[in-house]
Amino acid sequence: MHTADRHQMKMTGPTDGRPMVFVHGFGCDQRMWRYVIPWFEDRFRCVSFDLAGAGSRGADTYDPERHATLDGYARDVVEICSELDLDGAVYVGHSVSAMIGVLASIRRPDLFSHLVLVGPSPRYVDDGDYVGGFTRSDIDDLLDSLDGNYLGWSAQMAPVIMGNDDRPELGDELTESFCRTDPDIQRRFARVTFLSDNREDLGQVSVPCLVLQCRNDVIAPEYVGRYVHEHLPRSTFEMLDASGHCPNLSAPDETANAILSYLAAENITG
Repeated sequence: MHTADRHQMKMTGPTDGRPMVFVHGFGCDQRMWRYVIPWFEDRFRCVSFDLAGAGSRGADTYDPERHATLDGYARDVVEICSELDLDGAVYVGHSVSAMIGVLASIRRPDLFSHLVLVGPSPRYVDDGDYVGGFTRSDIDDLLDSLDGNYLGWSAQMAPVIMGNDDRPELGDELTESFCRTDPDIQRRFARVTFLSDNREDLGQVSVPCLVLQCRNDVIAPEYVGRYVHEHLPRSTFEMLDASGHCPNLSAPDETANAILSYLAAENITG
């Protein structure tokens, strides 16, 4: 079975359209893009899939050794795009998948024309003058909580990550998404995610990038998004009116319009 099939790849839109690849974040699956993709599938060949460990086949796609670093997930992206001949694709990655896209583009820059990084963070832990938003003890406490009671952590943290307290149904959906995933795999993925450091990788990205930032994002605050923008060689920074860490759910129309405007400015029309 091909890598794309194992990751339950879905493709919509014209087969001759420019490819767009949508990749979800921690604790989620490709359904997190279901409100955004329809904005593009009239002109673009839209591809989505489940990361290793996610979706109904998560246990079959996860390899503890391969996925002990974000580079293993980036290799998956490269393999899927290569199998599908998605040269020159627009990559749209949310949260940790923003950095997975960065790593994939460094491996195979020919596969991607542009990167759209939604809520990116190259390092979550503060380090000297760098402010990632969390101390090491914050992250240790978070990981200990995950280890001790993953479902309880999910119920407590998902609404905080989502934000938008006036729309509790959004936090409920993210909680349910977290709880659908394999707890053991997600504990490992959490360590890989929150202890990663991809700051030095940013300067190696050769393709143009859009950094989409939300207000009141507790996972990737504005100053982190601006750091990403300032350290990418060719990037545009866009502050959304949306709040929280998941605009693909909380503000899909605004998210899609921001991407469309950026692609139009880059003369990418599908």
